[in-house]
Amino acid sequence: MRQPDLSAARWRKSSLSADGPSCVEMAFVSNDVAVRDTKDRDGGTLIFRRNDWTTFINGIKNGDLDTLT
Repeated sequence: MRQPDLSAARWRKSSLSADGPSCVEMAFVSNDVAVRDTKDRDGGTLIFRRNDWTTFINGIKNGDLDTLT
């Protein structure tokens, strides 16, 4: 999979991780969504296709992932 150019990415920190030990940031880059650890920004970035990210987020909102262990 190609790596999108993240040099101009506008990173947003999750409001749910603002004060917790597990902080993530995400950025919309072209047709992709980039996700990284706020405390280890150089530790790597996960890249998802935007439609896959939307499916994932909708699954969370709908409770589809509540039974996974």
